[in-house]
Amino acid sequence: MSDFKQEWTLEAALEILAHPTVDSALWASAVEWLLLHGPPPIRELLQQASGHATETQFPDLKPHRYGPDGEPCYDIAELARCLGISEEQARVQLAEKERRHGIRHGLADDETVPLQ
Repeated sequence: MSDFKQEWTLEAALEILAHPTVDSALWASAVEWLLLHGPPPIRELLQQASGHATETQFPDLKPHRYGPDGEPCYDIAELARCLGISEEQARVQLAEKERRHGIRHGLADDETVPLQ
């Protein structure tokens, strides 16, 4: 079990989301935890919201493939460009998320399926 999984409980994460004046970094951490460890209905709702936010804020960013779970996979160079950071910075951030979450997020093309 990753340390990140132990940082939150469902009740604490939901309380943070409902708080009207919570710090944005704390709010983002609670959402991140819920996306990874929350119950399926909450994960689905947050994934839908995340997809909508991505489409709205980064209209040129399109998935290149899909993961085994059906989640969209993006090209890391394109992600970096949309975020205004270098590809190396994006890779470092991805590696940090993988380390912190204890979950592999970056997938190779042969682990994903192409768009249809």
